[in-house]
Order: sequence, then structure tokens, then C-alpha cells
Amino acid sequence: MRAVGLVAIAGMLTLAACTGAPAGGPAPTTTTAAPTPTLAIDHPTVWLCRPGLRPNPCEGGLDATVIGRTGTTREGFRPAADPSVDCFYVYPTVSTAMTRNAPLRAGPAEIHAARAQAARFAEVCRLYAPVYRQVTLHGLSTGGLTDRKARELAHADVVSAWHDYLTHHSAGRRFVLIGHSQGTFELTRLVQEEIDGTAALRARLVSALLIGGYVGVRPGADTGDLTNVPACRRAGQTGCVVAYNSYAGVPPADSLFGRPSSGREILCVNPAALAGGPAPLRPYLPADEVGLGTKGFVTYPGALRAECRERAGVSWLDVTGTTPSARRLLRAASSRPAWGLHRADVTLALGDLVALVRTQIG
Repeated sequence: MRAVGLVAIAGMLTLAACTGAPAGGPAPTTTTAAPTPTLAIDHPTVWLCRPGLRPNPCEGGLDATVIGRTGTTREGFRPAADPSVDCFYVYPTVSTAMTRNAPLRAGPAEIHAARAQAARFAEVCRLYAPVYRQVTLHGLSTGGLTDRKARELAHADVVSAWHDYLTHHSAGRRFVLIGHSQGTFELTRLVQEEIDGTAALRARLVSALLIGGYVGVRPGADTGDLTNVPACRRAGQTGCVVAYNSYAGVPPADSLFGRPSSGREILCVNPAALAGGPAPLRPYLPADEVGLGTKGFVTYPGALRAECRERAGVSWLDVTGTTPSARRLLRAASSRPAWGLHRADVTLALGDLVALVRTQIG
């Protein structure tokens, strides 16, 4: 995955339009108006999830089993009745297609990822999740990271869906960006190309949750790869980014994430403690992934703690278990030490990420 974070950034799309005067009648008063931008949409967007989609795989079955120190209870999920912001989500590398790029359709893996990582954000926002022709798991193992054509195809789909959202769905609303792994690489580039230098869109950005990727910052600073979108460091701050890569302990020497590159440190922001320091996490893990035989999610209040740490330039979200069952869970999730807790980056702090957006909305 690391090579994706080092690819060169393409130039911004040129946006232009023209207007004309009505025919007939008295001569109109001449005024100067800003041109209406026309955003390029390459093809009709295939939406994995969006408001009004039927069926919508991101809706229903989102209740959670709460496993506490004194017993087990059930927590009902309640989507916001009329949320004031939107969420635009791009899923990680999940496609099992035996081609370099995924087909432009949603399969079980894409649906599972969206439900696991994004569906619970319906507590605070309207969710838009496009399908894109990502570099597949097979593609990654056969040179897809160095295949510029394959990467550009995936990115073009994300950009086209973003333009579709802005043109036909957003109605000027504020938005949250949510990505993980390959989805984070795509959204990081999208922010660089289309939001970081555009004041009008930055004013609408609630936050960019760019998890499990490579958001670089200058040493000791909160900006770098993103010039005008700093790290989120205080409650209620908006127009900012949350990024981290999680490990259960010090990353090994061959770790894939959190390592500095090209004079940049990799940003770590603890969503449960923006200003720094340790804090408990509120995970929401898909029940089918923890083997409990229940539907929806499982949460373990008070069982995990996390703190952003740095050693020899490597930065990561250090996650520890406070109970024997939590420590077993982390060991199972860290079965590939170089990847750390990558697969669970989002779900280990999902409750905190949703709560953060709720605070930012105000």
C-alpha cells in the first residue's frame, strides 16, 4: 500500500461555464457575474449507499451488543431524522475480483466494508458511498501499485462520483469525508486537488477522516501534504483532518504504516483525544467478525485505550486492551505484525469518530 501514498499528484480539472443574456425587450443592465463551474462526471455513478436508494445496504441491522464488566445489554441504533450534513465515504481495498481493477458494481465485500465502517455515521449525517474501480486484492499482488493506468482509473471514478454528489445531491450542504486504506489514498488526493486550494469547499468541510493511509505533515507541524486543512486538535474544530494508523504496541521494523517519507512525518490524531494523551476508545466491531453469533455490532466500553505515540520518526495510534478478552481480541487482529491493526483501524474507534463528527456539527 505504501507506494500508493507516494504517487505524484495530477493537475486539477479546469472548471468553466458561460452565461448569456435573454433575447427581446429592453437592453439588460450589464453585470459581471462569476461563471458557474461545470464539474466533469465521467459516467453515471453506481451508488453503493445513498439517501433514497432502495434497497440501501447501509440501512437496518445496526444495533449493537454491549459487553461490559457487569454483563451484556442491547443498544438500539437510531439514525438522525434530518441530519444537517452529508458523509462521503470511500471504502478500502476489498475487491476479490481476479482482475487488476474491480468491476463497477457492488459485491458482498464492498457492502460489508460500508456497513462495518460507514453505516453507523447515519447517526449524524446522510451517507453517500460510491462504487469505484479500485485496484483489487489480486491487482495489489500482481503489480497494481506501479500500474499508473490502474490507479488513475480508480481515482477517476472517485472524482466523478464526488462531482456527481456536488452537482446533484449536496445542495450546498456541509460534508464529512471518510476513507480507509485505498479509500484514504483516493480521498487524500481528492482533498489536495479539489478542496485544499478552494476556499468555498473548505468552508463546507466539517472534517476529513483519512484513516489507515499516509497523510504527511512537516515535523512538529499540523500541515504538510494538506496546506490549508490542518490536523483536528480541539473539540468543535472544523475544516480539519483526523488520520492515524493503529498498532497494538511498537510497530515492528518492517511495519507498513506510520513511517516517515520525503521529509514528512505521518500524521496521528487520536479521535478520542484530539489534543493528545491517552483516552478510552469506543469500538463498534461487526458481530460476524468477532464470532459471537449475533447480528449487527459488538461494543466493549472501557476495554480499549489508545494514545498517539512516536519513536524514531514512526508515528502510530497505540491501542491497548484493559481486559483479558480485549487483549486477546487485539492479538487476533494483529496476526500480521507488519500491518498491525490496519483492518480494524476504523471499527476500533468507530464510536469516537461518530461522536467527534457530532461535536463538530454543533
